[in-house]
Amino acid sequence: MVLASHVLHREGLHDLGLTWRGLRASAGVIFPLAVAVYLPLLFYGFASRTLTLTMPNRRSLIMLATYGVWCLFQQYLAQSYIHNRLMRVVRNRHLRSLLVGLMFGAAHIPNPILLVATSLGGFVLAEVFARHRNIWALALAQAVGGFLIAALSPPALIHNMRVGPGYFTYGLR
Repeated sequence: MVLASHVLHREGLHDLGLTWRGLRASAGVIFPLAVAVYLPLLFYGFASRTLTLTMPNRRSLIMLATYGVWCLFQQYLAQSYIHNRLMRVVRNRHLRSLLVGLMFGAAHIPNPILLVATSLGGFVLAEVFARHRNIWALALAQAVGGFLIAALSPPALIHNMRVGPGYFTYGLR
């Protein structure tokens, strides 16, 4: 249905943010913002000994890669599909980005940490997409941020990043 919608709306790869065009501009906006948010989190993580430096191993690299693909898919749905549809009906870019952020956050209910982080992050990522139509840097920033959230959040609240009914059943086995 999503793919058929792209055909129906005559959207090409650039419209979906899947080309390399706009990547440098998108990265030029999102990476400084990510560094400004992630550096204090890293500092806190190391200061509180929640984070430690270790050499990446095969398992951690596979986890990062698979989570990165998952984040790319989430950005595809949030930006390439939902944001593109909202562009047709909501003219105000900031309101549109707010709606994308709220919907992205709502997809992470009832997880309180992910709900807040993805609502705020979803708004920022939608603002960048509205200007530069590229999801690659957005997905990378989301993947790194997600790993930081998972590492720094209290297990009792984050429930291993679960959302939906799985949030309530985490740890019951």
